Amino acid sequence: MLGFGPMIPNPSTHELSLCRRSWILLAFATLTACFLAGCATSTTSNGTYHVAAYAPTSPDQVAVYVSLKAELVYVMEGDRCLMVTPVTVGTPDHPTPTGHFSVTAKDATKRSGEYGFWVNGNDARPGNSNASPGPGYSYVGYPMANWVEFEPGYGFHEGYVWPVPRSHGCLRLHHNASVKFFKLVKIGTPVTIAQSLPYDSTIGKNVEHPTDYKDPDPPASFMISPAYFTQPRDSELLTTPAPSATN
Repeated sequence: MLGFGPMIPNPSTHELSLCRRSWILLAFATLTACFLAGCATSTTSNGTYHVAAYAPTSPDQVAVYVSLKAELVYVMEGDRCLMVTPVTVGTPDHPTPTGHFSVTAKDATKRSGEYGFWVNGNDARPGNSNASPGPGYSYVGYPMANWVEFEPGYGFHEGYVWPVPRSHGCLRLHHNASVKFFKLVKIGTPVTIAQSLPYDSTIGKNVEHPTDYKDPDPPASFMISPAYFTQPRDSELLTTPAPSATN
């Protein structure tokens, strides 16, 4: 969906384009990495999702590839896989665009301009930005952490990663993958989105998906706070060279 729309509060189906997800204030378990065809795959540990990600040696050579059918994003540096992780893609009624794009904007503390909360003192009510519940209320957009735009109104951002198409065209990343993805790309990084990719049968074959997509949102008081963006998230990029995906 074009334009800066909302992220759906989970598990509601109301989403108008930009969403987010991230809130679990847990101590992170030790990162584990699995390898298939030379690329680290995501793993789960005690119900907490993690993904291995490697720092690039040549940032200008980084490219992003998205498979809509596999619901995976691959961050590549030549033939080396820096990260592969599941994403939520658009529904048939609100599809994710396909084609060749590039990163045009990044914003780690983005908020929705269309959906969020109307706040008056301790009263915070979810709602659309154009529908104030009454005098004295101010609008605070829904948090969309680690926004990476590739087309006006479309981007990668933190959110609940469902195993089925569920967004209005944006690509949602798990909160323990969103910072790493944000670090790996820069303005101008090429983005290719296709129905399927050759990587799906190799480095994407055994990638595990998050299982916490039905978790409820945290309290509204936290969602409207700046603290939302500074809560703990996995963010480490491994400094050892990324393995080749063609080995």
